[in-house]
Amino acid sequence: MKIKYWSLILLVGVSFSCKKLTEIFPKDEDNTSNTINPNADVNSWIFDEMKNYYLWENQMVAKTASDNKLAPADYFESILVKPGDLDRFSWIEEDAEALTASLQGINKVVGIRFTPFYANTEKTKVALSVAYSLKGSPAEKAGIKRGDFIVKVNGQDLTSENYSAAFTPDNLKFTLGDYNGSEIVANSKTVDVVKAEVQTNPIQHYSIIEKGNKKIGYLVYLQFLTQYDADIRNVFKEFKSKGVNELVLDLRYNGGGYISSSDIISSLIVKNLKPGTLMSKQEWNTQLTSAYKSKYGNDVFETDWLNESNNLGTLNRVFVLTSKGTASASELVINNLKPNMDVILIGDNTYGKNVGSITLSDDKKRWKWGMQPIVLRTVNSLGQSDYGTKDGFTPTFKVTDNAIPFMPFGDVNETLLSVAIQQITGVAASSSNANARIKGIRKVDVLNSAYPLENPKLEIRDMYIEKLPGQK
Repeated sequence: MKIKYWSLILLVGVSFSCKKLTEIFPKDEDNTSNTINPNADVNSWIFDEMKNYYLWENQMVAKTASDNKLAPADYFESILVKPGDLDRFSWIEEDAEALTASLQGINKVVGIRFTPFYANTEKTKVALSVAYSLKGSPAEKAGIKRGDFIVKVNGQDLTSENYSAAFTPDNLKFTLGDYNGSEIVANSKTVDVVKAEVQTNPIQHYSIIEKGNKKIGYLVYLQFLTQYDADIRNVFKEFKSKGVNELVLDLRYNGGGYISSSDIISSLIVKNLKPGTLMSKQEWNTQLTSAYKSKYGNDVFETDWLNESNNLGTLNRVFVLTSKGTASASELVINNLKPNMDVILIGDNTYGKNVGSITLSDDKKRWKWGMQPIVLRTVNSLGQSDYGTKDGFTPTFKVTDNAIPFMPFGDVNETLLSVAIQQITGVAASSSNANARIKGIRKVDVLNSAYPLENPKLEIRDMYIEKLPGQK
């Protein structure tokens, strides 16, 4: 029973009850209340769950050598294996339900992603260039769009020290700015927004660009979410029906999501789709590998190409726009496709995450803590997985996305898209009013090239599973 039945492994996360694994590892029922050390029970649970599922469980410290008097978050960090080096990605949250919602793209937000840069030559002020406003978000409803500049939040000038915390309040007033030829300065326009719960629609933009005999499908995809699988299939159905023969997949803002959704997009793109043949494999820790193979067979960790009727079928190559925020499930798509077709990367190095996680929460509801530990590593059909470093995938064409104002998605002169179009057509991209627009462009000193969200705590770059090996 191959992984194709359970491969909803998000490169971002999904919660499930640990009791589903009791067939493999029975629960420890011996924990009792400890009034002397109030953290003893929850820390014992943290250790036991990590020992069961953690990819590097054989390198963990002994339970007796751990300090179970630490606060749960600190205890979790203390038992990770080489945190920040070998394990750069496992984390824990106080509220498992909030963690699960966030992994499914539901967050209380204004709804913008931006690039911070120095607004003046003295580098005392920062401006935020809006990369996009989420569809249906308070920011979009207030008219904030890609390319706008935010120079003040609640009347306060932005600096390199305060911009990442400026979005903390629920009620926000943005002061917008203009480029005056030398710096970004405040204008008279202010926008009031109030945070609200927003479900991310990952299909931020798609269009078809015609250049000579080339019909270029362009898709900006923000997160791999299973509830939008039907929608992404419809996008490719339209691409196919209209004769798209080149594809630009914009993943520069995509930090990951469900592995199952990345499998679908991979299967919609791949050249010479052969359903039922190997796409990728997963590697788990030694004890889980033995247990699952014994129960379900040696191919339980394999994922096959899917029979996607809207596979474009005509592609010899695909162009992927990347940044340091391109992570996990996004990188998995790249790795899946590499053995089968040319994958041309344009932009910056990717994040470098070839491992995935699951959400662990207490099925007895004794505490709210939720963990997102790394439990698996992915390899493609050739066994390749060499991008799991801080350098990630190296772009074919290194392009710094620091030209402001950001142009609309699909504009042939947009910084990264224009390079893809030039490679596809052999002709530099241009439009009838390009000269007038390009004169106003300025290259800036970017503070963060991964396009941060308004709240750094919501920045999830992960892949995770919804179903376990052998589950349908």
